[in-house]
Amino acid sequence: MAKLNSPKRVVSGMRPTGQLHLGHLVGALHNWVALQDQYDCFYFVADWHALTTDFADTSQVTQYAYDNAVDWIAAGLDPERSTFFVQSMVPEHAELALLLSMVTPVTWLERVPTYKEQQETLGDKDLSSIGFLGYPLLQTADVAIYDANFVPVGEDQVAHLELSREVTRRFNRFYGDVLVEPQPLLTKVARLPGLDGGKKMSKSLGNTILLSDDADSVKKKVRSMYTDPKRVRPDIPGTVEGNPVFLYHDVFNPDVDEIEDLKSRYRAGKVGDVEVKDKLAKALNATLDPMRERRKELASRPERIREILVEGSRRARTVAVDTMARVRDAMKIVYR
Repeated sequence: MAKLNSPKRVVSGMRPTGQLHLGHLVGALHNWVALQDQYDCFYFVADWHALTTDFADTSQVTQYAYDNAVDWIAAGLDPERSTFFVQSMVPEHAELALLLSMVTPVTWLERVPTYKEQQETLGDKDLSSIGFLGYPLLQTADVAIYDANFVPVGEDQVAHLELSREVTRRFNRFYGDVLVEPQPLLTKVARLPGLDGGKKMSKSLGNTILLSDDADSVKKKVRSMYTDPKRVRPDIPGTVEGNPVFLYHDVFNPDVDEIEDLKSRYRAGKVGDVEVKDKLAKALNATLDPMRERRKELASRPERIREILVEGSRRARTVAVDTMARVRDAMKIVYR
């Protein structure tokens, strides 16, 4: 268990299924950066979780893992203050997930909200595997193996974490007070629609602005953004509410007065989409410019990213090995 006077521990991960975009920045990375000031943070590349949906083509998993880690650092995460690691470099995750599966009813897994949702959303993929059904147990192991006190989640994810809490409680009923029951650390998650106005920003849909996009690409993508379809001329009053361009302004543009002026003129039909979008592009590039500088510096030392992940995985595994020794002892499956 964690020492009584040590900082509370936070654990969170991200699947390496593609390049990171603005949705990842506002939905996770900004929060991760803030948390490292207060907690002992463990952030991991969830490469095994990527296989639950993308097992048919694993050719890009390791490259995405490295790319994602670069974006983490570019966004402000510090590997000296937080532990970065790769899930598959700590095989104890799999051992604990297997042991948890021994006590978890299948019906608990089948009722997870995203189980059926993803089967419908990702209908073009074969999601009939045991790995996909059991991914909540691997998620539970990811957290429990580090005695995590908190897991940062949005309100819509609390139900997912509750399953982990149920599994942990059931395991402890059988074997004693072995695993820490994680608590949700509620975070305000800014939900960004896709550039096409869709509910979700997704690389597969081609409606994202990547964290690695250059300034010209950002401007070009913003110019293509979906706005009010009824507004065919700039002198026609437009709708601000639910308009993706203004949703992005609210998240990324720090100039509140400028935003209110644009909204007022947009409603009155006194500003064109070009001006509104160009000012958004300027605000987005101001956000991404410091990240571009940090990414450029990292690009000159590509071996550094691997060193960070290997060293972080070594530190993480030290904790995981201790936890598994405790688990095996509690389950009385230690052979001496």
